[in-house]
Amino acid sequence: MQGTESKTFDIAWVREQFPSLQLRVDGHVAAFLDGPAGTQVPKQVMDAIQNYLLNANANTYGAFLTSRRTNETILSARGAMADLFNCGPNEVVFGQNMTTITFALARAIGRELKPGDEIVVTTLDHDANVAPWRALEEKGVIIRQVDIREADCTLDLEDLKRKISARTRLVAVGYASNIVGTINPVAEITKLAHAAGALMFIDAVHYAPHGPVDVKALDCDFLACSPYKFFGPHMGTLYGKKEHLERFKPYKVRPATDTSPECWETGTQVQELIAGIAAAVDYIAELGRHCDATVKNRREALLAAYRATRAYETGLVTRLIEGLLAIPNVRIFGVTDPKRFDERCSTLSFRLGRDVFGRTRNLHLGWQFLRFEFVRAARCRTKRRRAPHRSGALQHRR
Repeated sequence: MQGTESKTFDIAWVREQFPSLQLRVDGHVAAFLDGPAGTQVPKQVMDAIQNYLLNANANTYGAFLTSRRTNETILSARGAMADLFNCGPNEVVFGQNMTTITFALARAIGRELKPGDEIVVTTLDHDANVAPWRALEEKGVIIRQVDIREADCTLDLEDLKRKISARTRLVAVGYASNIVGTINPVAEITKLAHAAGALMFIDAVHYAPHGPVDVKALDCDFLACSPYKFFGPHMGTLYGKKEHLERFKPYKVRPATDTSPECWETGTQVQELIAGIAAAVDYIAELGRHCDATVKNRREALLAAYRATRAYETGLVTRLIEGLLAIPNVRIFGVTDPKRFDERCSTLSFRLGRDVFGRTRNLHLGWQFLRFEFVRAARCRTKRRRAPHRSGALQHRR
């Protein structure tokens, strides 16, 4: 992508790490534009999964070599995610995916809630951060839903303040929208929640690929994300303050340990994928070291990687928005003012007016025009090819 490289971000090196980028479709190099549904995986993640299956494929806490290796694999992955979250390893929980983890957490918190207690959710959020909390309505819990400002698809903070009250027990907010790219002021919202005596749960699934997470700085009580959004396998991870993970009681089988965080990890985990999670974090850290040779530890390397990728993505989305706005009757949802790009990530949603395409016979021509603008904006060097006649789903599985 000529014109967007910087001295600190080597896009050629990045591409070399991903074998799937060699895929060709109808003779053309494939472009993966479905990032909200998951990312491609670097070779070191594939190698880590294979290495586990070859050399450590056993369950935990056995008195034999492969079981001990499994224990070490999980501890290593906790340490990696602790560096990503900026927390302690004993505050990291692994699970099937963010949705499943959030349902389990909601059930555990729900044990302590009474009829009339309130939970605040938002209209901007993925349903994985709404449905688990709405399920508690069966217990008489009241759900308050915060509206958005339609003009720029940002949260209505005044409405949020009105919805939080002395009856609020938890506020659930997404760090970034997977639909329109809005980055929410979660640190400010956390302070509002805590001032009311409520817990703060952050869905960072869509933010974690685009920006650094610092749970200590945020002071949130829980934060969930999905490694498959940042080059890892399909699993979910949860940060929980140690005191909360020990206080709330998850639903589990009787023989399972009562020790946190293991008690939150229901059943046998997909341990080969946990090995892949650690490798995904290490890939990002390796990128950071490639960008900045002065970093001293993995956390610093991760921050360096995010600084470089954030700058690179901002350059791309700036060109993309400029290109789309040049097309007649295209509406972009979300923040479009470059001066406010710190309030958005590089995810974009837009709608095409009818006269962009014309009648049905000109539909294919319209898609080709759109693809040209898309490619021109992103400076993607590919040959012209037929574009798919479909629109992306607004809610991807988590």
